[in-house]
Amino acid sequence: MRGRKPEKFQLKQKHKAYLRKLLRDGQTPWRIARRAQILLQRADQEQRVSPLSEKYAQNASTIWRICQRYRDGDLQAALYDAPRPGRPRVFFQRSTQEH
Repeated sequence: MRGRKPEKFQLKQKHKAYLRKLLRDGQTPWRIARRAQILLQRADQEQRVSPLSEKYAQNASTIWRICQRYRDGDLQAALYDAPRPGRPRVFFQRSTQEH
């Protein structure tokens, strides 16, 4: 096969348990749940990135990035986005009264 050789990707046991708990929770946001599924699939079945990218309709570079965040940082870095710079958005509520 062409492309990168699949690297061994391993999750710590406590992280696997936490990810499975997140997926069973029912309150986990979609984006976080998708990243948890990707991490578990990559570690449990040692799948290549291409089949995972097709299965989850994600770009292969996204899958690589999630796995690399886990290797470089920790589980929180892989699941959650870093805070963005700049001033937070402010939403104004329209008044229902006419002046």
